[in-house]
Amino acid sequence: MQDWLTMTAADLGRGIAAKNIDPVALCQTYLDAIAAHPLRDRIYARVTADRALAEARAAAVRARAGQRLSPLDGVPISWKDLFDTAGTATEAGSRLLEGRVPDRDAVVLANATAAGLVCLGKTHMSELAFSGLGHNPSTATPPCINDENAVSGGSSSGAAASVAFGLAAAAIGSDTGGSVRVPAAWNDLVGLKTTSGRLSLEGVVPLALKFDTIGPLCRSVEDASLLLAAMAGEKSADLRHSDLEGRRFAVLRTTAMDDLRETPAAAFEATIARLTEAGAQITEIDIPEVAEAMPLSSCLYTAEAYGLWRDVIEANPDAMFSEILERFRLGKGFSGPDYVAAWAKLDALRAGYDAAVAGYDAVLLPTAALLPPSLAKLQQDHDYYVSENLLTLRNTRIGNLMGLCALTLPTDTPSCGLMLMCPPHMEEQLLRLGAAVEEMLV
Repeated sequence: MQDWLTMTAADLGRGIAAKNIDPVALCQTYLDAIAAHPLRDRIYARVTADRALAEARAAAVRARAGQRLSPLDGVPISWKDLFDTAGTATEAGSRLLEGRVPDRDAVVLANATAAGLVCLGKTHMSELAFSGLGHNPSTATPPCINDENAVSGGSSSGAAASVAFGLAAAAIGSDTGGSVRVPAAWNDLVGLKTTSGRLSLEGVVPLALKFDTIGPLCRSVEDASLLLAAMAGEKSADLRHSDLEGRRFAVLRTTAMDDLRETPAAAFEATIARLTEAGAQITEIDIPEVAEAMPLSSCLYTAEAYGLWRDVIEANPDAMFSEILERFRLGKGFSGPDYVAAWAKLDALRAGYDAAVAGYDAVLLPTAALLPPSLAKLQQDHDYYVSENLLTLRNTRIGNLMGLCALTLPTDTPSCGLMLMCPPHMEEQLLRLGAAVEEMLV
């Protein structure tokens, strides 16, 4: 049974289908592991044991009858604490929302439940999802699997930790500027950022609706594909027979390679060398539109985030972590015309980016430019917090600004991810490429 805590979600599903794994025993194994883990309260905000066991019992009945709802029917996963769960508090890591109990599940959670997935509970996160570091003194700061004294990455910090520490078979998070991919990379997981609009945001606590996306953090590309399908209510992509021979990849030099720390830079170079050996064609490219888009972030993100949360924040600002409060209040400095002009410019830059990458199968870059920072130093040094947070999200934010789907895969180097980016709504192509790269990296 201990092996169940390290198996992929897909393999657990196959075990249930073959009647080698009982969903109730599987669920109880995860609940016991959570209860016994010394770091559980830094990872889970709330454990929904009664719901999980009820869903597992229903999955067991279906498995015995040969009527499973999906390949993941009976598999237990965790949910970031911004997905509404009926009757269970959903507080988005903020004391501003303390005691907020929705009366229905978020659409993606309802879809996953309809596919038979088991909800273990809600995981801690950066406050209101507005940080790439994962430090949250208001609730809890989850640990990194490779360094318990470092942050796990945000804002889906507890989501990543729940999988990395063997306390969930997979997790669901959100990604507005890198909040799935950064914690996935720092915890040696697969993380999928979907295209904006691909999955319903109904019942999801928002940060910036035009950038908010939903995605899984998991142990394999196959898991990511199956979880995407479950949340969308669709059939999963066929990942078979994908290879790297003759694939054309562009390595993005603009912005993404600036100020890379030594370990992520070396990990990326080694991975690119392996891709070349596997038959992939690698071309380094510069895209000026990326550099032009980056300064627009301060207006586009903060203006929308502050516009959505201003009344709630200003009614009780002392309840917020000061670093997050400061970041939201940056939105005060932009006018409506500033925001409209920034979006008009970004739309034009997106068109230029699309033209520059036409003909390539995917664009490659390091997921994060740095390793997980020290929690103690983040707590003591404001300037360090700000600079590390901006650098943490720098590369992933390219995908959000350009409106892309993106996938991070673990490399041979701990806490160093390889990111693949594809055009909007090309998740199936992205996952097939990811499966081929994953096979090479294993």
